[in-house]
Amino acid sequence: MSAQPQKVREFTGKHMLFTIVGFFAVVIAVNVTMATLASTSWTGLVVENTYVASQQFNQKAKEGRAQAALGWTAKLTIASGEVGYSLSDATGKPVTLRAVKVLFRHPAYEAEDKVVILAAGPGQEFSARHTPKDGVWIVEIDADAGLAEPYRDVRRIMISKGTMP
Repeated sequence: MSAQPQKVREFTGKHMLFTIVGFFAVVIAVNVTMATLASTSWTGLVVENTYVASQQFNQKAKEGRAQAALGWTAKLTIASGEVGYSLSDATGKPVTLRAVKVLFRHPAYEAEDKVVILAAGPGQEFSARHTPKDGVWIVEIDADAGLAEPYRDVRRIMISKGTMP
């Protein structure tokens, strides 16, 4: 029995060309993918002009302290496709509200942001039909309670199976 000699494959210039072209094709594909994802996701922009925002900080802090001094308690509910909001004063009595606007902001994707206007319901509960996607949300609530400025409530919440636990 004689062993058949195996043909030795040589590494030629054509192989080197395919290797180099393949390497750079992968690098370019990854760069294009990352650039596309970066340009279509959150910009990272929090405020348009940081200088102007810094000039307003003390006034906003003063308004926040005045609002906290009211001693009001806010109740936000999200369940069964409905968003509800109500306020009660320091004694537990419902605060009369004129209008409530809720902004659902996704922390990473501005395209997911949604404004929901709540309508008056029984008692002083305001509600609207809306089911945010599961995940983390920043909820900004502006409630017109007859004050000089709207009562502002900002929270970071987690939605799981359409409900806020």
